[in-house]
Amino acid sequence: MKTETLQLPPPTLKGNLSLEEALCRRRSTRAYREERLPDEVIGQLLWAAQGVVEQGEATRRTAPSAGARYPLETYIATAVLLGHYRPVRHTLRVLRRTDVRPELEVAALGQEFIHQASAVIVLTSVARRIEERYGKSRGARYIAMEAGHAAQNVMLQAVALGLASVPIGAFRDAHVAEILKLGPDERPIYMLAVGRAA
Repeated sequence: MKTETLQLPPPTLKGNLSLEEALCRRRSTRAYREERLPDEVIGQLLWAAQGVVEQGEATRRTAPSAGARYPLETYIATAVLLGHYRPVRHTLRVLRRTDVRPELEVAALGQEFIHQASAVIVLTSVARRIEERYGKSRGARYIAMEAGHAAQNVMLQAVALGLASVPIGAFRDAHVAEILKLGPDERPIYMLAVGRAA
């Protein structure tokens, strides 16, 4: 069966809101209007999390990664699909054409705002990518740090787009992994709900 891939619109590299304003306006929001986000906004949020940026001849990501090992993977759930972000080509691989937000809500211990949010971004990690160089203990630390960097990028990008967000750490790992159909080497680390504040 052929996998459906969506080419996301190119990310915008200049906005109208200063970093300082975005920092001041960022708040955890748990009430959303049910509203679909356009592809440009979805692409911008995913790019903020793990997008590729050119720095001279080097290719880097928007979030720092120890040794440029990039152990994180980024998924997004909306009302119409569950997708896996591919940073290098800035594409979204459609895993399912269905709304898994209610399932993610159950996995996140019934936090009701999850199914109302326009999008739920899930950050996962493939630990071996970083453990090969830094070992298990240090690798775990670097994964947690990188997930924090990526999550903050998403939240600040949401503010810059006039959206609200909230980070979610309380969820059943195995249940989220089952929803996303993760392989044995990949585990969920962090979730973020994003949308228009109610």
